[in-house]
Amino acid sequence: MPEIAITIGDPSGIGPEIVCRALASITATERQAIVVLGRGDVLARANELVRAGLQFSSHGRNNSVRLIEVDTPKIDTVRDGEASVGGGNAAYGYVTRAVDLALSGNIRVLVTAPLNKTAMHLAGHKFDGHTGLLQHLTEASASFMLLVSEQLSTILVSTHVSLAEAIKQCKQQRILETIRAGNDHLRRLGLHRPRIAVAGLNPHSGESGIFGREEIEEIEPAVTLAKLEGIEVSGPYPADTIFNRAANGKFDLVVAQYHDQGLIPVKLIAFDKAVNVSLGLPIQRTSVDHGTAFDIAWQGHANPSSMLAAIAYAQRMAAL
Repeated sequence: MPEIAITIGDPSGIGPEIVCRALASITATERQAIVVLGRGDVLARANELVRAGLQFSSHGRNNSVRLIEVDTPKIDTVRDGEASVGGGNAAYGYVTRAVDLALSGNIRVLVTAPLNKTAMHLAGHKFDGHTGLLQHLTEASASFMLLVSEQLSTILVSTHVSLAEAIKQCKQQRILETIRAGNDHLRRLGLHRPRIAVAGLNPHSGESGIFGREEIEEIEPAVTLAKLEGIEVSGPYPADTIFNRAANGKFDLVVAQYHDQGLIPVKLIAFDKAVNVSLGLPIQRTSVDHGTAFDIAWQGHANPSSMLAAIAYAQRMAAL
């Protein structure tokens, strides 16, 4: 029985290419622990394009990669490098099937290639991305986005919302839950007392209330409560310096108050090497740190580094 399921993402993007490249880069033994969800014709085309030399089959024998074919509506509308109803349906269908496998205990970790939010919305699937979709499919009460790299890791208080909405979501309870989620995950991976820093929301972390009171009224109380629970956490710190301190080894994790605050420093340091991890769900999921890259899709030179990192992280989680 495979331990890891990989979805190929929107077939109009680079997902099929990076999946094939990544699978060709790992050992045959590692491939035996993986099942891929998607369409055989799409994978065959990507396999040939990148010269991966793979074979796919429903049984996974004779050194082939096990494949679960997933049929989805309007697949005839899919075009290379374009958002389409068919592409949105495909990405949604692959993830839905994979979640079923995870919830039934047939896989331990899900790895996702990128979907396209515009295509998803065109197809009527009104989710903000994989994290929101997975929360919906698993009926989880909350979910958290963690970006992990060797040098810098961050977990987000809010994710794919407007900046105005992100400010509204900067609330004590959500911040506390985010701190807990990050701490619990790192402890599960073997860090006895993760060192967690919390970034402020406003410039200079509010400058004692001069530039905003969210630090005083929401963030500081959350940090205090987390400390009372025995978590090694401090802050809020000015966001323009805390990521540098964490990248230089002072902290194991930074709690960012909104999407770009956390993802810009991680992608600046580790683009194509970071891993997106979903926390707070009843299933385990990792993903690449990038999107569908329609501008370079199906040209044969998409970089599989982040997919390889996501698979490696999934292997680590599956072994726990």
